[in-house]
Amino acid sequence: MEQKPTFAQKYPALKDIISFLTFVGAVALGTFILNSFIFRSYSVVGGSMENTLQSGDRVIVNRIPVSVAHFKEEEYVPKRGQIVVFANGGNTSLTNCDPMIDVKDQYIIKRVIAFPGERVVVADGKLTVYNEEHPEGFEPDQETRKSANDGPKENVSGSINTIVPEGEIFVSGDNREGQNSYDSRNGLGTVPYCRIVGPVTTRLYPFTSIRFF
Repeated sequence: MEQKPTFAQKYPALKDIISFLTFVGAVALGTFILNSFIFRSYSVVGGSMENTLQSGDRVIVNRIPVSVAHFKEEEYVPKRGQIVVFANGGNTSLTNCDPMIDVKDQYIIKRVIAFPGERVVVADGKLTVYNEEHPEGFEPDQETRKSANDGPKENVSGSINTIVPEGEIFVSGDNREGQNSYDSRNGLGTVPYCRIVGPVTTRLYPFTSIRFF
């Protein structure tokens, strides 16, 4: 008895199209999962993070701790001194607490300085944080400043005396001289936890300067 040809045998071209579309769909789904829950990459624009990061550097942001926290229905809280990427709340087209909407100039990269309830004072070229453990104040950059050419710059411009609100963090660029960094000291304000995309873990490019944080 002669066997009937299969669908693939009768329509080989259609079979190839379906296979291609399935592959494209799988790639798109995989990319979405990676970007949403595992990692994202960003290019640094401007000199606000010098000398730690330079304009044009490509960095990798770890989404896993944020995804795990949200899975537990908790806010992700970064560590002091970490470099984080977060959504720019100054963008009026941005949903208040959605850090993953792709809008030009939406994302900002800064260093975590202080947490809710802590008092931040910028005066006489210094940045000081006050809390229950350090009622006399401390400099938050002692462990992150590797040298004069690596980490936050010592001279801090501006004048501020503020208490960080509940559920938010105080952030600053590493290049704090003059108007080199738009951050919590000078107009950006504090950043809600819900806008944090994640901590920067790696500088991937330039390849001659790969670095882990």
